Amino acid sequence: MEGLQLRSLAKDTELELSLQKVPVAEPGPDEVVIRIRATPINPSDIGLLFGAADMKNAKFSGTREMPVVTAPIPEAYRRAMAARAGQSLPVGNEGAGEVIKAGANAAALLGKTVAGIGGAMYAQFRTLKASDVLVLPSGTTAAEGASCFVNPLTALGMTETMRREGHTALVHTAAASNLGQMLQKICLKDGIGLVNIVRNDAQAKILRDVGAVHIVDTSKPSFMDDLIAALVDTGATIGFDAIGGGKLAGQILTAIEVAAVRKMANFSRYGSTTYKQVYIYGGLDTGPTELNRAFGMSWGLGGWLLTPFLMKIGPAETEKLRQRVASEIKTTFASHYTKTVSLAEALSADAIAAYNRRATGEKYLIDPSR
Repeated sequence: MEGLQLRSLAKDTELELSLQKVPVAEPGPDEVVIRIRATPINPSDIGLLFGAADMKNAKFSGTREMPVVTAPIPEAYRRAMAARAGQSLPVGNEGAGEVIKAGANAAALLGKTVAGIGGAMYAQFRTLKASDVLVLPSGTTAAEGASCFVNPLTALGMTETMRREGHTALVHTAAASNLGQMLQKICLKDGIGLVNIVRNDAQAKILRDVGAVHIVDTSKPSFMDDLIAALVDTGATIGFDAIGGGKLAGQILTAIEVAAVRKMANFSRYGSTTYKQVYIYGGLDTGPTELNRAFGMSWGLGGWLLTPFLMKIGPAETEKLRQRVASEIKTTFASHYTKTVSLAEALSADAIAAYNRRATGEKYLIDPSR
């Protein structure tokens, strides 16, 4: 049994994207084979798909059914790409479809519509451990369940991290994204204060439409004043930043400090004793993270990723989060897509230009069965 799979190959000076025919592994006793019907293009997928290649100067060849895309890797980034040079890597963190084969211990899953995680999902078929799939509720389509893992569990992971580290409200950047809308719905349902940071009026409207109360816009002259006011109101002392580069992470720390100082009875030259934490979990801005140390001495800046978080909380707690996602897949964790494309269409010039922009509201879904 064979199926098409999208692969990314880094060479010395260029990146090559192509479709390859690959064998489909027979399922072991605890495994299943899924016919993939829907798999999303997430920012984390784009990072592996394109690496540091200059996609604006990509060249397109091959055939309509078997396209090939090549793009130069700028000299400044070749060292960073060297570790994967010569490796043809499969792409796609998550997806959904129906189980067409199952091992002896997973026979109950045969014929079920499931979502799965485990990489290499931009493919017509995928063999996975039964423990890595989630049976979707009756009446749920593969497209509705395709984004069951990365965004929903990341949003839930943020609120869980908040609670476990002793905070009561949080700040989120790039807040109008699919993930940001999920986070807003979770916070409304769970009674958590959330400060949403956006960059224009259109993004603010998206959040207002899902019930957001605190929205601040980085493009406004009053941004810092608005942010401080929202922090005073919510008491948020932890932030999750999808931007990464630039001044925003430092501005959040500064604003939390100003809000905390306003509540102090006495002046301290060391600033407030309120602990402030910002986690960077994305890299929409790949430039340096700039900090203007105006936030006292009680603060932290670190990285946050979903997989290490799930490993930290363990299988039992992870399963509770997964079951919540399944039960609310058409409400809290509903995803919206701009367009659905085939594997071949995912390598077209128009599609690559669209999702490489990483623009809010432009999320693509691949249907490998097309």
